Amino acid sequence: MSQHSDINDNVNSTDTTDEQTLNSTSEPINNDNSTSQEIEPTSDKHIRIVNTFMKRRTHMNKNAELALTAPEFSEYLVNNSFGDGDLTGIDNLRTLFADSPNGADAPLTVEIGFGLGDSFIEMAAADPTRNFVGVEVHEPGIGKCAYMAGTQDLSNVKIINGDAIQLLKQLPENHIDRIQLYFPDPWQKKRHYKRRFVSPERMTIVTRSLKQGGWFHTATDWEHYAFWMVEVLDGFVGLTNKAGKGNFTERPDFRPMTKFERRGLDRGHGVWDLIYIKD
Repeated sequence: MSQHSDINDNVNSTDTTDEQTLNSTSEPINNDNSTSQEIEPTSDKHIRIVNTFMKRRTHMNKNAELALTAPEFSEYLVNNSFGDGDLTGIDNLRTLFADSPNGADAPLTVEIGFGLGDSFIEMAAADPTRNFVGVEVHEPGIGKCAYMAGTQDLSNVKIINGDAIQLLKQLPENHIDRIQLYFPDPWQKKRHYKRRFVSPERMTIVTRSLKQGGWFHTATDWEHYAFWMVEVLDGFVGLTNKAGKGNFTERPDFRPMTKFERRGLDRGHGVWDLIYIKD
């Protein structure tokens, strides 16, 4: 499954679909079966964190394929977008914008799992003085996102194919102004809770790369996962809930509301936003 709900959309269209079923449950949170399985030791020196996504084959339309192969879109693609997500040598995201109008010192937002990129590109277009890096593993989404960036002639977008956690490990400390995680896979079954992105182990990696005062912003349409995240994040040393401990925040204006999200709200389903600030 994707790191983001948008990847369930039909890549032949810019519209979102209802392929992901909205869920709202009041099942009590039980962390006993999760934190003990979050990491798998591979040796005395190395710890491998379980993936939060599963890569799968999806149809790629002509525009997405064009963006992955045509030279005019190559400026948006940091690494081999048809490859295996090799992140070798990507150890400073700011240098990617050194020759752009914004330069390397502009505010930097990283979105993890942008799906097909509709909201990611909308945010980048609406805030041209901020640099945006999107991280995704599914080639159709990467291609569509690059196509939209190119057709809108955006100069503040870069796209990376690969595992976001591995990428964050390679980056300097205090490097990113905002990290966004919108509608991540909720991994509904209890035995899969170890794959949920928001965990103490992963948040240690996320927080390390954030600047002091930087934001971690996440949103979900799964109530159980929403309260899971509050429990994990409120208890995480180094982050402060912008809305106050135990509270959710209103959707900020800079996060676009997708058609999928709007349909869900019209049907009475909830969406929960959380913003945490690095102390």
